[in-house]
Amino acid sequence: MAENPQKKPMTDEHKVALAEGRNEGRTVRIYLKALEAQKPKRGPRRTPESLEKQLAALAVDLDKAEPLKRLHLIQERLNLRAELDQLQQASAAPDNPPDITALEMAFVDCAKAYSARKGISYAAWREYGVKPAVLKRADISRS
Repeated sequence: MAENPQKKPMTDEHKVALAEGRNEGRTVRIYLKALEAQKPKRGPRRTPESLEKQLAALAVDLDKAEPLKRLHLIQERLNLRAELDQLQQASAAPDNPPDITALEMAFVDCAKAYSARKGISYAAWREYGVKPAVLKRADISRS
Protein backbone atom coordinates (compact mmCIF):
# COMPACT_ATOMS: atom_id res chain seq x y z
CA MET A 1 0.00 0.00 0.00
CA ALA A 2 1.31 3.41 -0.92
CA GLU A 3 2.08 5.91 1.77
CA ASN A 4 -0.20 8.93 2.17
CA PRO A 5 1.58 12.01 0.94
CA GLN A 6 1.72 14.79 3.47
CA LYS A 7 -1.12 17.27 3.19
CA LYS A 8 -0.08 20.63 1.92
CA PRO A 9 -1.13 23.60 4.01
CA MET A 10 -3.91 25.74 2.60
CA THR A 11 -2.90 28.88 0.85
CA ASP A 12 -4.07 32.24 2.09
CA GLU A 13 -6.12 32.66 -1.10
CA HIS A 14 -7.89 29.36 -0.43
CA LYS A 15 -8.67 30.39 3.14
CA VAL A 16 -10.09 33.70 1.93
CA ALA A 17 -12.24 31.91 -0.68
CA LEU A 18 -13.60 29.54 1.96
CA ALA A 19 -14.44 32.44 4.27
CA GLU A 20 -16.19 34.30 1.44
CA GLY A 21 -18.21 31.19 0.60
CA ARG A 22 -19.29 30.78 4.23
CA ASN A 23 -20.29 34.44 4.46
CA GLU A 24 -22.25 34.32 1.20
CA GLY A 25 -24.02 31.13 2.25
CA ARG A 26 -24.92 32.64 5.62
CA THR A 27 -26.24 35.82 3.98
CA VAL A 28 -28.38 33.88 1.49
CA ARG A 29 -29.73 31.57 4.23
CA ILE A 30 -30.71 34.49 6.49
CA TYR A 31 -32.45 36.31 3.62
CA LEU A 32 -34.38 33.19 2.56
CA LYS A 33 -35.50 32.57 6.15
CA ALA A 34 -36.76 36.16 6.35
CA LEU A 35 -38.68 35.66 3.09
CA GLU A 36 -40.32 32.54 4.48
CA ALA A 37 -41.28 34.33 7.67
CA GLN A 38 -43.11 36.98 5.65
CA LYS A 39 -45.08 34.53 3.50
CA PRO A 40 -48.75 34.45 4.37
CA LYS A 41 -49.90 31.17 5.83
CA ARG A 42 -52.46 29.00 4.03
CA GLY A 43 -56.04 28.75 5.20
CA PRO A 44 -58.18 31.06 7.26
CA ARG A 45 -56.45 33.26 9.79
CA ARG A 46 -56.64 31.97 13.34
CA THR A 47 -58.07 34.49 15.79
CA PRO A 48 -58.40 34.34 19.57
CA GLU A 49 -62.16 34.17 19.10
CA SER A 50 -61.96 31.14 16.79
CA LEU A 51 -59.60 29.39 19.22
CA GLU A 52 -61.95 30.12 22.14
CA LYS A 53 -64.81 28.58 20.14
CA GLN A 54 -62.74 25.48 19.47
CA LEU A 55 -61.84 25.20 23.15
CA ALA A 56 -65.51 25.45 24.14
CA ALA A 57 -66.52 22.75 21.65
CA LEU A 58 -63.65 20.60 22.82
CA ALA A 59 -64.79 20.90 26.46
CA VAL A 60 -68.19 19.46 25.49
CA ASP A 61 -66.59 16.55 23.60
CA LEU A 62 -64.13 15.91 26.42
CA ASP A 63 -66.87 15.12 28.94
CA LYS A 64 -68.38 12.29 26.90
CA ALA A 65 -65.26 10.89 25.22
CA GLU A 66 -63.85 7.40 25.66
CA PRO A 67 -60.50 7.20 27.52
CA LEU A 68 -58.22 7.11 24.47
CA LYS A 69 -60.17 9.82 22.65
CA ARG A 70 -60.14 11.91 25.86
CA LEU A 71 -56.34 11.70 25.93
CA HIS A 72 -56.13 13.05 22.38
CA LEU A 73 -58.63 15.80 23.17
CA ILE A 74 -56.61 16.82 26.23
CA GLN A 75 -53.51 17.15 24.05
CA GLU A 76 -55.49 19.17 21.48
CA ARG A 77 -56.73 21.45 24.29
CA LEU A 78 -53.12 22.01 25.44
CA ASN A 79 -52.09 22.82 21.85
CA LEU A 80 -54.98 25.26 21.40
CA ARG A 81 -54.22 27.02 24.69
CA ALA A 82 -50.55 27.38 23.71
CA GLU A 83 -51.55 28.81 20.32
CA LEU A 84 -54.01 31.17 22.01
CA ASP A 85 -51.26 32.39 24.35
CA GLN A 86 -48.98 33.01 21.37
CA LEU A 87 -51.68 34.97 19.54
CA GLN A 88 -52.42 37.08 22.59
CA GLN A 89 -48.73 37.85 23.11
CA ALA A 90 -48.34 38.74 19.44
CA SER A 91 -51.33 41.08 19.60
CA ALA A 92 -49.89 42.79 22.68
CA ALA A 93 -46.62 43.46 20.84
CA PRO A 94 -46.50 46.28 18.29
CA ASP A 95 -47.49 45.15 14.80
CA ASN A 96 -44.22 45.84 13.02
CA PRO A 97 -43.33 43.23 10.43
CA PRO A 98 -39.59 42.63 10.27
CA ASP A 99 -37.81 44.94 7.87
CA ILE A 100 -35.76 42.88 5.48
CA THR A 101 -34.30 45.82 3.56
CA ALA A 102 -30.84 45.37 5.08
CA LEU A 103 -30.98 41.61 4.50
CA GLU A 104 -32.08 42.21 0.92
CA MET A 105 -29.16 44.58 0.29
CA ALA A 106 -26.69 42.03 1.66
CA PHE A 107 -28.34 39.34 -0.50
CA VAL A 108 -28.05 41.53 -3.61
CA ASP A 109 -24.33 41.99 -2.92
CA CYS A 110 -23.53 38.28 -2.85
CA ALA A 111 -26.34 36.50 -4.76
CA LYS A 112 -24.69 36.57 -8.19
CA ALA A 113 -21.44 35.00 -6.99
CA TYR A 114 -23.35 32.48 -4.88
CA SER A 115 -25.60 31.56 -7.83
CA ALA A 116 -22.65 31.08 -10.14
CA ARG A 117 -20.71 28.98 -7.64
CA LYS A 118 -23.67 26.79 -6.64
CA GLY A 119 -25.42 26.63 -10.03
CA ILE A 120 -28.64 28.32 -8.84
CA SER A 121 -30.79 29.60 -11.71
CA TYR A 122 -33.07 32.60 -11.96
CA ALA A 123 -36.05 30.22 -12.11
CA ALA A 124 -35.04 28.53 -8.85
CA TRP A 125 -34.78 31.89 -7.06
CA ARG A 126 -38.18 32.92 -8.44
CA GLU A 127 -39.83 29.66 -7.45
CA TYR A 128 -38.49 30.14 -3.93
CA GLY A 129 -40.12 33.57 -3.80
CA VAL A 130 -37.33 36.05 -4.48
CA LYS A 131 -38.82 39.04 -6.29
CA PRO A 132 -37.71 39.79 -9.87
CA ALA A 133 -36.65 43.31 -8.88
CA VAL A 134 -34.29 41.90 -6.25
CA LEU A 135 -32.80 39.46 -8.77
CA LYS A 136 -32.37 42.28 -11.28
CA ARG A 137 -30.50 44.37 -8.69
CA ALA A 138 -28.34 41.31 -7.97
CA ASP A 139 -27.63 41.08 -11.71
CA ILE A 140 -29.08 37.58 -11.99
CA SER A 141 -30.67 37.22 -15.40
CA ARG A 142 -33.11 34.68 -16.83
CA SER A 143 -30.58 33.22 -19.21
